[in-house]
Amino acid sequence: MHPTRELRGTKSLKLKDKRIVLGITGSIAAVDTVKLARELIRHGAHVFPVMTPAAQRIIHPDAVEFATGNSPILELTGKVEHVALCGMVKDRADLYLIAPATANTVGKMATAVDDTTVTTFATTAFGTGIPILVVPAMHASMYRHPIVHQNIQRLKMLKIGFVDPVKEEGKAKMASLDDIVSRVIRQIGVNDLSKKRVLVIAGRTEERIDQVRAVTNLSSGETGLALAREAYYRGADVTLWMGKCDCELPRFINTTRFSTLADVVEMSKKIKANMVLVPAALPDFVPKAKEGKISSEKSRLVLHLMAAEKFLPKLREKTKGLLVGFKLEVGLTGKELKDSATQRLKEHELDLIVANTLSEVKKDKTRVVIIDKHGKASAVRGSKGFVAQRIFDRLVAL
Repeated sequence: MHPTRELRGTKSLKLKDKRIVLGITGSIAAVDTVKLARELIRHGAHVFPVMTPAAQRIIHPDAVEFATGNSPILELTGKVEHVALCGMVKDRADLYLIAPATANTVGKMATAVDDTTVTTFATTAFGTGIPILVVPAMHASMYRHPIVHQNIQRLKMLKIGFVDPVKEEGKAKMASLDDIVSRVIRQIGVNDLSKKRVLVIAGRTEERIDQVRAVTNLSSGETGLALAREAYYRGADVTLWMGKCDCELPRFINTTRFSTLADVVEMSKKIKANMVLVPAALPDFVPKAKEGKISSEKSRLVLHLMAAEKFLPKLREKTKGLLVGFKLEVGLTGKELKDSATQRLKEHELDLIVANTLSEVKKDKTRVVIIDKHGKASAVRGSKGFVAQRIFDRLVAL
């Protein structure tokens, strides 16, 4: 049994049974295609590699075969491999992913030149309407060439997708594996949030005590990021408002940072979204900040906190879209948690509420109860990504 069979679907089934043709060209970034293929497989995909002669000088075909479980197509034969995978056939590919794509290959695609296996597959995919996703990688001086940019724009006008390179160290480096795989999932996944605007408000605030100290909480922001990712995967136009957090934010999520509750209230004055989800740990009490710095010579310091105005009711006034609240409790039984969450849902006129207890929150894992405005409740346990998936399943059903 090939190792890829044990690997397939270990991260998710978002690409289950999807057939992806991976075109590899002669950029040094070709060395990363082993990891890229494996990540696609971990989400359930079947990967069929195609290599140019230049790519074969950078990474050995045996390594690519090991990574994908399929023999790379190095030349076209009487088996008409390009037609078998990308032609008008029953089991044709769901996506043609060219990663990395050199300036040379981009130029050939834009001008209908067809002289390598990779460009022949592109020509065939064009003709059958198979989605094409291009991941450029080259020296920055090449990427800045005006004709290269014209070629890229020309392909974009033809509905070809691009995952933009990372510009650093004088290079236009191939995008990260996370960027590429996330875009692939968005391109050929369920896409049931296409043309929907989704806003996720997440993370923790830091409410000033004085000019150098602040009151905060222990929220990591992981749930909010998982929700933003899931919305992106499903085709939504996603905006993430993120406070302080303990997670790395991907560049493909449109993110605005905030620090205090007042920041969020100000930002929320203009909201245009079909769905708003608020897993943010916003404060119930805030201090009145003092100017300067409170002396550290004091033997005792008493903080006076004032009740903060509840954010969800104000948000409900500003948005007509679906509104999702989150409630964290400590020490409640399952029934008590459900009753408390249901009361909050009704009070704030929410469409959905997600509730859990502190004891159920672990690193990247949790157990929650999801309750909708019709009173339907369900318990979900798993990774925060899995929980996010189930939350959006319920939202789509609403």
